[in-house]
Amino acid sequence: MNITRVEADVLVLGGGLAGYRAAVAARQKGASVTMAYLARGASPYVIGCNSPIAHTDSRDTPEIFFDDMVRGGYGLNDRRLVRIMSTEAIDAQRELSALGVPFPFDDNEKITQRHLSGNTYPRSLFIPEGTGKIILEYLSAYAEKIGIRSVTGVKVVDLLNDGGEVVGALLWDRRTQEFTAISARAVVLAMGGIGRIYSDSTYPADIGSDSYGLALKHGASLIDMEFVQFEPVVTVWPESCRGMEMPTAMLGDGAHLINSEGERFMFRYNPEHGEKLIEKARMALCVQTEIDEGRGLPDDTVIFDTTVLAAERLESYKTHVRRLRNAGVDPLVTPPRVRPASHSQMGGVLIDEHGWSGVPGLYAGGESAGGVHGASRLAGNGCADTLVFGALAGRGAVDGMSAKAARDWPAIIAASAQAIESKTGRKGQARAADIKETLRHTMLRAAGLWRHKDTLFEGQNALSDLARTASSDIATGGIDQAIEACELDHMLSTAQMIVKASLLRTESRGAHQRRDYPEQNDVDWLKHTAFQSDGAGGFTHQTVPIR
Repeated sequence: MNITRVEADVLVLGGGLAGYRAAVAARQKGASVTMAYLARGASPYVIGCNSPIAHTDSRDTPEIFFDDMVRGGYGLNDRRLVRIMSTEAIDAQRELSALGVPFPFDDNEKITQRHLSGNTYPRSLFIPEGTGKIILEYLSAYAEKIGIRSVTGVKVVDLLNDGGEVVGALLWDRRTQEFTAISARAVVLAMGGIGRIYSDSTYPADIGSDSYGLALKHGASLIDMEFVQFEPVVTVWPESCRGMEMPTAMLGDGAHLINSEGERFMFRYNPEHGEKLIEKARMALCVQTEIDEGRGLPDDTVIFDTTVLAAERLESYKTHVRRLRNAGVDPLVTPPRVRPASHSQMGGVLIDEHGWSGVPGLYAGGESAGGVHGASRLAGNGCADTLVFGALAGRGAVDGMSAKAARDWPAIIAASAQAIESKTGRKGQARAADIKETLRHTMLRAAGLWRHKDTLFEGQNALSDLARTASSDIATGGIDQAIEACELDHMLSTAQMIVKASLLRTESRGAHQRRDYPEQNDVDWLKHTAFQSDGAGGFTHQTVPIR
């Protein structure tokens, strides 16, 4: 196997908002930086970004933002990280505005902010033409300007490891069928979350649980893996918009959720505020309950009534309105239909206040990292997370760079390449794509919105069977199939952690709801569960106190 090696001070793995923020922050501290990524992940679809700048409502403060996060996270948040995010989200806005990012202004020359679910005040920054897309355009242009090197369209196959220290990554380019090893003095994981391990999902295809699988393999701990957030209002109809998240900001602006009986049902669950001032995990349960109890439409959806919004307000959601109209549906006249779908992961790599994973050379930011959101993520905090902790990890990586030293690079690279070589040319009967599809349906049944001991045990057993098939009976002709098999390994280990963590947590909290343990139990479970590799392809677990 012919592998080219190149060098960088800091290697950032991921091409979304967290990756660019990490790369820019590292470069601004004087490091040479290379970014490597397959695609942009979920970042182009970001709708809004929380920052308590108090432009729309002067009462907002970082302290209130802090309280909202801890309350919305059901108390499980890492307070160190929450404090950082509640204050540095303001710095992130200032830095983006300095780059020229065109946040809209009101008549008083203040940035306009929307009110998203779970937030006390309007604090979501947005750009009508597409928040994530536009921010990415400005960040990528600035990254190129300041000399950040980008290697695009490549799959991260493995991390390079030298005696327990992460010293780079092995990359594969499907177009050229070539491998590249990038050696680095520090590596930042910013490759997103769980990917499509559920059959109903908003994740783009380029996210595949790799950040979690690679971090676990190389010695990091992963926490809070049981907390999978289901976006409450994901489009099912019109079909060509399937998977598009409807903004909860629209609910804040006055859109309604309606069941098959014509009832605005959220007032039964949230009597004082209806669709407003309720965090996403709880809203998703309310929507799913309507469907489960027979008050959904025939396609197991509810109506997201956009027709009650003033035309001017609705038209400000340019991307969503355009997509619906392109599908032949005018949201001023005909509302879309929605239901919950898996959307984000509150857990991830256990990091400190510098983004360090505890493994020499390895840092993490954005959805690759865990801890800040606790048991549920406030609407608008996914983007704030990427901007704040991407930059945090980039700065931390520079501060923690290893000293330049002679290393046996051929041996280090060969060790990573061996995992691919060992999977190439297998003559089994199973296909990775088929195992992935079975995995997705297994996860939705076993560890969806509602969980129970019986279905979790069934899921655990089914995943063990799939893992055995993946290790002993999978067909891999060439490199393409071998790399898909490696991705499958990461998906399986991530799924197994989610199910195991869900079995261990014998309570209901936020995005983890056990029908057999319906109460929240702070006495026994106000703590994290952390997983580590056992060195033999499995993992161990322990509890970690709240900090």
